[in-house]
Amino acid sequence: MKRAFFSTCLAAVVAVAVVGCTTAASGMSGADRAHADGAEERALTDAEQMLVEQARELLVQECMEAEGFRYWPVAVAGVEERQGSGYVLDDVGWAREHGYGMQLQDRVAAVQQNDPNHAYANALPDAERVRYSKALDGDPSAGMLTAELPMGGYVQTPGDSCLARAKGELYGDFAAWFQAEKVATNLVGLYAPELMADERFEVALRAWSECMRERGHDYPDPPAIREELPFLTDGLSDEKAHDVEKELAVAEAICATQETSLVRTTRDLESEYRGRLGQYRDDVINYQRLQHAALENARDIHAGRG
Repeated sequence: MKRAFFSTCLAAVVAVAVVGCTTAASGMSGADRAHADGAEERALTDAEQMLVEQARELLVQECMEAEGFRYWPVAVAGVEERQGSGYVLDDVGWAREHGYGMQLQDRVAAVQQNDPNHAYANALPDAERVRYSKALDGDPSAGMLTAELPMGGYVQTPGDSCLARAKGELYGDFAAWFQAEKVATNLVGLYAPELMADERFEVALRAWSECMRERGHDYPDPPAIREELPFLTDGLSDEKAHDVEKELAVAEAICATQETSLVRTTRDLESEYRGRLGQYRDDVINYQRLQHAALENARDIHAGRG
């Protein structure tokens, strides 16, 4: 369980989750390193990513209306909702307020459940509902884009839809974005097992576990807390359950950031191991470039509607 959780969530705790792949290319000439450094872009902040997603929803709305349907821009997750999903909590203040974010997740789920687009689509006649679905999400029979994954296999998505057109307008090239995004965001599995077996990580994790024991919480690793939390809060009132959640979350974050080097060590190792994946460097740089292009386009879209 720990390995699977780590493989899917490690990148969320690491600020250098994407740029790390381009910063440690050993064996490069000075000129090549300078070129690589110049090509790097930082990862978008949560607030910037929100701006891009909100602009995407506006573009989807325009496209769906052009197809003859109503569409309400879907509310995107806020900055607070985007935190707390990594391998280990690294923000004591956030943990003190939100615990593991269970209430935030419930809030997001409620928004999704009450999405007016669902009710609208369900009320359409059968033929129109099918047309609505194809307009929004695409028709596989009309052509699919394929992206190969770093660990093997591939994923596909319809090449044309309102969602695809919106992303194409934001990123400039939907097909290029789809390929780059699927590579850049699926690299963790290539090195997670080796990173977890790294003595530096194991030492930091043992120190974190000892810190938690000293605080009265005996857990071998952060995922073990998430696994047990539903049982710890079962039958409690919402208020008491949130108190239990916050106590554990604060202890986890303090032990990870202030009392031990777990977060710092994980970030350093993440950067180091990603730096060995030179064969994916071009995909990562392209992913970064397209992200920032989308951010600029999103700002223009919002400004044009301001």
